[in-house]
Amino acid sequence: MERKIYLDNAATTYVSSEVLNEMIPCFNAIYGNAGSIHSYGREAMSIVDRARDRIKNAINASKANEIYFTSGGTEADNWAILGVARAYANKGKHIITSQVEHHAVLHACEQLEREGFEITYLPVDSTGLVKLPELLHAIRKDTTLISIMAVNNEVGTIQNIKAIAKIAHNYGILFHTDAVQAVGCLNLDVQDMEIDLMSLSAHKIHGPKGIGALYVKNGVMIEPISYGGISQERGKRSGTENVPAIAGFGKAIEIATRNHIINNKKIKTIREYFLQKLSEKVEYFQINGHPQQKSNAILNISFYGIEGESILMLLDLAGICVSTASACTSKSLLPSHVLKAMNVQDDIAQGAVRFSFGTNISKSDIDYVVDEIQKVVLKLRAISPIQAGRY
Repeated sequence: MERKIYLDNAATTYVSSEVLNEMIPCFNAIYGNAGSIHSYGREAMSIVDRARDRIKNAINASKANEIYFTSGGTEADNWAILGVARAYANKGKHIITSQVEHHAVLHACEQLEREGFEITYLPVDSTGLVKLPELLHAIRKDTTLISIMAVNNEVGTIQNIKAIAKIAHNYGILFHTDAVQAVGCLNLDVQDMEIDLMSLSAHKIHGPKGIGALYVKNGVMIEPISYGGISQERGKRSGTENVPAIAGFGKAIEIATRNHIINNKKIKTIREYFLQKLSEKVEYFQINGHPQQKSNAILNISFYGIEGESILMLLDLAGICVSTASACTSKSLLPSHVLKAMNVQDDIAQGAVRFSFGTNISKSDIDYVVDEIQKVVLKLRAISPIQAGRY
């Protein structure tokens, strides 16, 4: 039987049995529309309310009504950027973000530029960290929102979110963070971290795809970006509530928060074992991202002299699933915008592969993966016109 090893958990994760069990009754037993006022609808709404409470508790929000369900992290990011910018346009039309954000943020900012807003895209250092002096320099009187992601989805660098939020508030500016990759990695506390808006997604934490949430601190104005249902999500986000997915999200974030310390220890052990074995068997590579301030689950490695896409395809033939960048851009052959912002040379960036670990990976799996990487790298370097040792 072909061996299959999944090392692309930053793209998505399997739905856990506990989460699936939470969802199943919502498909056929509790199937009412949560917006209906009869008993079937009230029963469905109780499931939604329970999930909202679980998310509130997981991020230490003040009230459950600060949690709004969306179709995923992309919609949550879009809504945070577009909704806040438009709501505060009379105060100012300047937004600050970074060059290494997910495209859900970057493309939303590009849309705002078409609407007459000005966007400052902050540079990062070679480890992927936003430069705080650059942030301070970029702030203007008409700046209304700063949006910086918590954990980078490609290289795993953890930003100084609390410090950035404090800077924003010192100048009366709202702060949003894309925390899609942060759940289960960081202890997220929106009150302690002074976060005004935060985007979340279920499918990165063994929940279902197609469901996310946006935390909006009470008192923050935000315009809807979808229309049609005046009673859904308190008039802010139209669309029939996806009760099964919402139930799964609530359970998934509860589990991820409860187990995040022990899971991080497991994943760190596996990650360090992987690097130890890789260093023993493969030459000429570099790790992209911050050396200490990083997610244990994400490891971005550039193999000198060869292309990451070729490595990916040959590893896939061996039953090993990895990626070269964000899953949303993995079909593009252009160098990663994240690595480019970190000033990684284009030819080195082209050799980047992202390994993202889960708790179900064993040391035996890692031994197999590293052996296959060694074979693939030797094979590709033998036919590469670029000598890896020249870097």
